[in-house]
Amino acid sequence: MTALYDVAAIGNAIVDVIAQCDDAFLDAQGLVKGSMALIDTTRAASLYDAMAAGIEASGGSAGNTVAGVASFGGKAAFIGKVADDQLGRVFTHDMRAIGGTFTTPPLAEGPATAQCLINVTPDAQRTMSTYLGACVELTAADVDPAIIEAAQYAYLEGYLFDPLEARRAFAKAAALSHGAGRKIAITLSDSFVVDRHREALLGFVETQCDIVFANASEVCALFQTDDFDAAVKALASRVEIAAVTRSEKGSVVAQGDSVQEISAFPVEKVVDTTGAGDQYAAGFLYGLSQGRSLADCGKLGSLAAAEVIAHYGPRPQVKLRELAAQNGL
Repeated sequence: MTALYDVAAIGNAIVDVIAQCDDAFLDAQGLVKGSMALIDTTRAASLYDAMAAGIEASGGSAGNTVAGVASFGGKAAFIGKVADDQLGRVFTHDMRAIGGTFTTPPLAEGPATAQCLINVTPDAQRTMSTYLGACVELTAADVDPAIIEAAQYAYLEGYLFDPLEARRAFAKAAALSHGAGRKIAITLSDSFVVDRHREALLGFVETQCDIVFANASEVCALFQTDDFDAAVKALASRVEIAAVTRSEKGSVVAQGDSVQEISAFPVEKVVDTTGAGDQYAAGFLYGLSQGRSLADCGKLGSLAAAEVIAHYGPRPQVKLRELAAQNGL
């Protein structure tokens, strides 16, 4: 069956609020620099009031990846839960405006659309406080077989591994994807996700996933080692492709015994690292969907990551397809 989508992603539908701050603000608010913490609605309201004026933009890890794939000229779909409220309508509009397919029914009653309050320090580190809201209401019933079976790659966001219902949604997506002869990719998302669910997550990776995206801390946390090379080797022995990012050191792409090092694209000034991993996955998956070599996939990922860290916000501000052409990709 011909694929209608290059990538179909399942993840948290979140609206980001991004503001600049200094280290003193983080200390005053009891925030751990560079971390991601889950907060409730009361804390979300108080932190929002304390933050400097910022920008609001639709985000969420998998949603950002869909935006990146679309910017490369790919066809992408998103599955995630928003509420029938103002932010939910903003997210829906933004997803469709970039050319992404988004048909998940909104939540009529219950928690509000999720928001992520992101404070960015002068060194470009982002500290995230996330109110998940309607995100946790995603169920297996929201996984549309017509979308998953029609996508070359189904991409799963590790942040969504917390709720049991979302795990069932992942299992359903994996069964549908593999049943249609497609591939499943997952991003580990954050080392705290790995620490909380290591055994279950590793089991899911080993039995259901073809491609895994991670950063250095996440892959080391998954195998409880400080040996980066050993962790990459262990991951590569369990999946078809392991793509592991290392910030300014670029990334490592492993398939079987083959390991390729991909250099980071130069950036004049790093402004905000929000969305770097999401855009790396976008470039990599888009490359795979077009039959590109793993080296080219890694380069496309690095290019997309470099674009997004040069400005505030987690989604591309230029057409990545044009940027790739300018760089011979």
